[in-house]
Amino acid sequence: MTALLLQASVLCAAMGLLACPLAYRATGRVRPTLAVLLDFLTAAGLLRLAASPGWEGIATAAAVIALRKVVSGALGRGAGPSAAGPRHGGHPRG
Repeated sequence: MTALLLQASVLCAAMGLLACPLAYRATGRVRPTLAVLLDFLTAAGLLRLAASPGWEGIATAAAVIALRKVVSGALGRGAGPSAAGPRHGGHPRG
């Protein structure tokens, strides 16, 4: 079972790398492309953690998730108000 989970984690990471060009081609934007990659890498890290539930596996999964949070936060800060849409106090316009 451990070997299967490790192979699945490698396959998941590889699929993330293959999905990046497809996501970029579909959206034409870097931000969603990186989000796709980070989601696949997070899934691969969690599969790896399931294969080896020791402290080293926990540290690896935590590092992947922390990296995802840092990169996602940095991408979100660079968005500016135009990415969030118009602001009108949260009330629908009538």
